[in-house]
Amino acid sequence: MKIEPTPRLWPGEIFQALKRSDVRQVAYVPDAGHVELIASCEADPGMSAVSLTTEEEGVAMLAGAWLGGDRGALLMQSSGVGNCINMLSVPLHCRMPLLMIVTMRGEWGEFNPWQLPMGQNAERVLQDMGVYIHRANHAEEVGQIVYAAAQLAFSSNCAVAVLLSQRLLGFKDWSK
Repeated sequence: MKIEPTPRLWPGEIFQALKRSDVRQVAYVPDAGHVELIASCEADPGMSAVSLTTEEEGVAMLAGAWLGGDRGALLMQSSGVGNCINMLSVPLHCRMPLLMIVTMRGEWGEFNPWQLPMGQNAERVLQDMGVYIHRANHAEEVGQIVYAAAQLAFSSNCAVAVLLSQRLLGFKDWSK
């Protein structure tokens, strides 16, 4: 008997939170943890979803979006946090909103040792750069947390990151 995985509902809840927050531009580095959310954003005619080569491009793109009157969100994996450090000074010093949704690696059940350093330090690094952190550990809270983070970012003109726990993404068993 083959057991089918339970469908993940929280990517749809993130998408709805972005829509409710009037997000029109989504910058992303391709990531399996965001694949469903990216597909929803790409399919929506009211959103522009842009694939990036590196995460710091997203910070610049969303600064331009804000200056042009659009709200945006940056989707990335925790390993990409290190790529953004220098660019995070832009929203901080220019008082621009930045909403980041970060799938965490290097946590529960991680199989890849290369993911451990940023996975264990992403939250601290973001906080040190002046980013407000919201963490989602349970599927039922994801939509509300993303919506609250968007309200904080766009009403206070600050950088906010939602960290999606690796438990939400599921355990990858590469031992077989």
